[in-house]
Amino acid sequence: MYTQGAMISSGEQHWAICGVTQRSRNVLDALEPQDGLYGVLSRGQDTSVEVMAPLRELLFARTQATELLDRIATASTHVVSLTVTEKAYRHDPISGRLNVDDAEIRADAAGRPPLTVVGQLVRGLQLRQQRGGEPVTVVCCDNLTHNGATLRQLVDDFAAMLPTVERAPLTTWIADSARFPSTMVDRIVPATTEADRADAGELLQFDDLGTVVAEPFSQWVVEDDFGTPRPAWERAGAIFTADVGPYETAKLRLVNGSQSALAYLGVLAGYEHVAQFMAVEGVATYLEAMMDDEAALTLPLPDGFDVAAYIGQLMERFANPGLRHRLAQIAMDGSQKLPPRLLATIRDRLLAGGPQPRLSMLAVAAWMRYVSARVDDSGRPVDVDDPLGAVFAARLAGASTPAAIVDRLVGIRVIFGDLGEDPQFRRLLTLALADLTKSGALACVRDAVT
Repeated sequence: MYTQGAMISSGEQHWAICGVTQRSRNVLDALEPQDGLYGVLSRGQDTSVEVMAPLRELLFARTQATELLDRIATASTHVVSLTVTEKAYRHDPISGRLNVDDAEIRADAAGRPPLTVVGQLVRGLQLRQQRGGEPVTVVCCDNLTHNGATLRQLVDDFAAMLPTVERAPLTTWIADSARFPSTMVDRIVPATTEADRADAGELLQFDDLGTVVAEPFSQWVVEDDFGTPRPAWERAGAIFTADVGPYETAKLRLVNGSQSALAYLGVLAGYEHVAQFMAVEGVATYLEAMMDDEAALTLPLPDGFDVAAYIGQLMERFANPGLRHRLAQIAMDGSQKLPPRLLATIRDRLLAGGPQPRLSMLAVAAWMRYVSARVDDSGRPVDVDDPLGAVFAARLAGASTPAAIVDRLVGIRVIFGDLGEDPQFRRLLTLALADLTKSGALACVRDAVT
């Protein structure tokens, strides 16, 4: 969207995007017959649609690895961007390092046509280096803490797995010729439904199998650290800054932390969509208090940042009835999301002393009940979709009390790190989980703010 806006406002029409999908051909099957065109359906007080045209090439990484590496290595490719979700990086969210024991990572490093995102990126950069080494900028747009620096570390970790004869020239070239600016992306994008496609088709007067649904609001903050040409994204509203960190922390702890709290508590309470749960008595009060009284107190705010106005705007965005944002969609991959979204706030509040972060604790306890009980408060099964699902099952075997469940789960260091060893943290979690088990999510939400 920002690339299209930049092309229109600047008149620079030579930019184009090669879109790559990783896990299935579904997106390609939708977009190929449409020549890469698709509509962004914006749902707010009004509904509108805008056709996106910058996609000029489409690749399926699993069967077109050679073409993908060639595209990364081509001198006319100036920017490689990634939006692949947290788990696709196959890293430890606590340390920010690559999981070098991952079987798929090891296979990529051993020389097969790469299937992992980091493997594809590094092998593409290696081919670029071997072809003459034109500079390139790699832009991570995922919800990782310090995402640019984190991705650079993962690239270095993968390169270190290669034979010395390959590693030495590659790491030197990356240090000299590749930039990894950090970014912060903020826009709520629910999964598209058939009803969304029907609405887009009615507005466009064409069928659009590639419809993307989004809220009207969008924000993209980018570290101004490019060693290559780029579209004039600032002409389309992107914010360029020397330090993305404060924006990133605010987004992770206020936007994403709140979304995760809504997801686990809402699923347990039996609700399907964010706006539906937000309309329930007590929920908005709980969420606003969690942001105001806990998360906001831990933020290194950017200059001129009005946190009260930001929170007020967030409350309106979450309550948007036009967006059917499924709570189960947000609840996926909690092991990857908890550390920066909720546990970081809790850690900082415990270190600062003062009032206990009970509201954030309740959200983490809700996640624990979600992955341990696997049913909502009415006894209906819930689907736990998480890359550590097998680890949860093994650890929770025989754990039937809140204390036992907390003890087993906080020992997963890739989620909790040394926070799991804090007696106060464990005690507060156990109390919150016991309350959820006894009274249910909705009652606990209401009790927390009365």
